[in-house]
Amino acid sequence: MEIDNITLTHVQIPLVTPYKISQKTFHHFDPFIIEITNSSGQVGFGEGHICPGYSFETLEGGWEYCREWCEKIVGKSVSDAHAAVMTTTVKHPTASSAILGALEMLSEHKLLYIDEDTRIPLLDPIHEMDIEKIPAEIDELIEKGFKTLKVKVGFDVDEDLKRVSVIQESISGRGVQIRLDANRNFDAVQGIRFGGALAPENIMLFEQPCGSRDWDSNAAVAKASTVPVMMDESIYVREDIDKSAAIEGVGFVKLKLKKFPSMDLLKEGLDHIRALGLTPVLGDGTSTDIQCWMEACVARSTIDNAGENNGFLKLTHSVFEEQLPFDNGDIVMPKGYQPKLDQGVIAAYLIKSENFAAKSQSTTG
Repeated sequence: MEIDNITLTHVQIPLVTPYKISQKTFHHFDPFIIEITNSSGQVGFGEGHICPGYSFETLEGGWEYCREWCEKIVGKSVSDAHAAVMTTTVKHPTASSAILGALEMLSEHKLLYIDEDTRIPLLDPIHEMDIEKIPAEIDELIEKGFKTLKVKVGFDVDEDLKRVSVIQESISGRGVQIRLDANRNFDAVQGIRFGGALAPENIMLFEQPCGSRDWDSNAAVAKASTVPVMMDESIYVREDIDKSAAIEGVGFVKLKLKKFPSMDLLKEGLDHIRALGLTPVLGDGTSTDIQCWMEACVARSTIDNAGENNGFLKLTHSVFEEQLPFDNGDIVMPKGYQPKLDQGVIAAYLIKSENFAAKSQSTTG
């Protein structure tokens, strides 16, 4: 089946609550969304959210990449287009994930088929930085059904330790655990001091203490930490997983569809993590319903802990006609679940759009 039409859009959707990490505060997510229609009128869609400062990719470069490859693949068969785009994933993982997601939905990839009612547990972040207000927020999150909470650290060692201690007191005896995430904002000295001072109770892991390419510093922190370290921002290819497995103190590796940008690549990567004796973790907290749904589909057969694909819960408006179903801390996908894009939301938050047809193309925005 040939590709008849492609629509490339860039949208900017506001968040319900600002999402603060150690390097920046998100007030909106602004992904690229790609819709591909084949000659029979079937539609597949995907997204790629490039976060400046997080990735080596840029918004400008990602847009030009998507334009270039939409032009190249329109009129081709879905299988030929997929094979061609797969050759670019190492240099353009997030941008290519938007195209590959659309192609794999269009080709009815087996991992996207929900053959039975499915629940995927999620975690949710603690946004509050004021220690006096933290217990109330934790109560709200537990009431919503979350049993794993994410705590952003990497701001100030002493203040972070104080905040973590308050959180531990608030969750003690309530069947809740936390994941600490520095988003690579500690240096080795800070990371060692922080990780070495942690009381391990109810702490599952300490995520990405130091820079993406600073393997030595991350290894030093992992060795000193009282809780296992999880590698995230350092992981882009299979060799990075192997490197992580060789580090004393690393117990977890997290993958995202925006970095392992096809269904099969993502599943193979997660399976490889487990084969090396580590625990795989999955999910992106800065994606919309599209990649959150796709990651949930892969999670069914690959992970046994709370997914981090919760970005859709942060948005003021879902990009689906009906928000990805959520209940009591879980993504809930009934048998045969298949989402549809909400074109009204996309139009309301559109930055720019470009259309590619087999015989013509036009631009708006």
